Amino acid sequence: MYTEQVMDHFANPRNVGEMLDADGVGEVGNAKCGDIMKMYIKVDNNVITDVKFKTYGCGSAIATSSIATEMIKGKTIEEALTLSNKAVVEALGGLPTHKIHCSVLAEQSIKSAIADFYQRQGIDPTPIVGNIVHCEGDCH
Repeated sequence: MYTEQVMDHFANPRNVGEMLDADGVGEVGNAKCGDIMKMYIKVDNNVITDVKFKTYGCGSAIATSSIATEMIKGKTIEEALTLSNKAVVEALGGLPTHKIHCSVLAEQSIKSAIADFYQRQGIDPTPIVGNIVHCEGDCH
């Protein structure tokens, strides 16, 4: 049911934790849908030099958070904004259909952290990041 990559990122998640001096913090999901992802980014000269996450949710939510942090670390903000939930699913070798929403939350948590980074810089993130879709009710 789950690929080896999903199991690895669930059992050995990368970049777990909080970042007290983060340049951007994003949180998506809610308790009703059962998955909450919080992403922290550190940015230096427009490059994401460090990223951490805290996820409350299922194994797929943890795995998608983990792989997403690996995929944006060392990338420019612009490169990180191009990360799609489809790319996250592909990097994990696939997800069950009923768990695809976890990859959407991973993408959205990154965009939310970048939007927060832009807001802290005094830049309106809406034209760049777009609207962040938060999970309302049943997002499965």
